[in-house]
Amino acid sequence: MKEEFTRISEALGRFNNLQSELESLYHQASYRLGLSDSAMQILYMIYSEGGRCPLSTICRVTLMSKQTANSALRKLEREGAVYLEGYVGRRKLVCLTDEGMALAGRTAAVLIDIENRILGGWTEEERAVYFRLMQSYISSFRDEINKL
Repeated sequence: MKEEFTRISEALGRFNNLQSELESLYHQASYRLGLSDSAMQILYMIYSEGGRCPLSTICRVTLMSKQTANSALRKLEREGAVYLEGYVGRRKLVCLTDEGMALAGRTAAVLIDIENRILGGWTEEERAVYFRLMQSYISSFRDEINKL
């Protein structure tokens, strides 16, 4: 029993270390491309959505607080990279300007290209196993969180 607990604890430690290392690499990428983490996440989301994305979606997907998102958006607005327009009710749509699209092309698109090259280097089976295991972990974790 203690042996199994030790193996599981070691696996959890490895899992958490890998997750932290990946987050650190995304931070390094943002830094090397000249953006804050929040600006990169915003540009990544908008670029991935074709140049326009609801602010609520950006906050929900990135887990960024409204305050952090608004601060990063104001900076991107001052730099001429994005503008906000009315969407539904009081909701806002964040849109890339031409300058913003060029900035996203030099930053977020580079990161997306790296991700695509990595996943593209995996076999279909490797991708399927990875996604199946991640989905299983997330589903089980969600079930456990819902029991709290």
